[in-house]
Amino acid sequence: YQHGLFFFDLQLPPSYPAVPPQVYYRSFGLRLNPNLYPSGTVCLSLLNTFGGEGTEVWSPGTSSILQVVVSLQALVLNGQPYYNEAGHETLVDTPEGRRNALPYSENAFLLTLRTALHLLRQPPRGFEGFVADHFRQRGRHVLMACDAYLRGCIHADEGAMELPCSTGFRIALANLVPRLVAAFTNMGTQG
Repeated sequence: YQHGLFFFDLQLPPSYPAVPPQVYYRSFGLRLNPNLYPSGTVCLSLLNTFGGEGTEVWSPGTSSILQVVVSLQALVLNGQPYYNEAGHETLVDTPEGRRNALPYSENAFLLTLRTALHLLRQPPRGFEGFVADHFRQRGRHVLMACDAYLRGCIHADEGAMELPCSTGFRIALANLVPRLVAAFTNMGTQG
């Protein structure tokens, strides 16, 4: 999800804080994470949209909006989205988990780029300037990451560390990069 921009609408129902806020993810019909549905549903125990117990679920006396936002950032938009799939948490650090996590993460990166293109074409009303500023400042970093993956998956932000990636990922990425370059060039991205 590096350098991506994601929009969530939070609405406080009349019975808040007895019930959790309602959260809608602006997905553009893409499912870039197991917890974020194409319909915009955010699947999270804290929101009572997924099973959970104890501190995982909304508690009127102790849960907060900050807890929801931190959960979205740390638990949902994390570096290993494969393990967010129900039942996959048992596969952490197993050969099967590692084998399946890579294509899942590759797909999440591609969908993050597609989300960026959607946001540039259709920014949420009132956030047009924010979206433009974000990609003017971060567009160069997005393209540097793409270039690093295309050159053999040497991650630009972490020095010269080789990371595995699939041929299919590189092909899909190579098809997206010209659209990103055009979109960033049209908006005056720095660098």
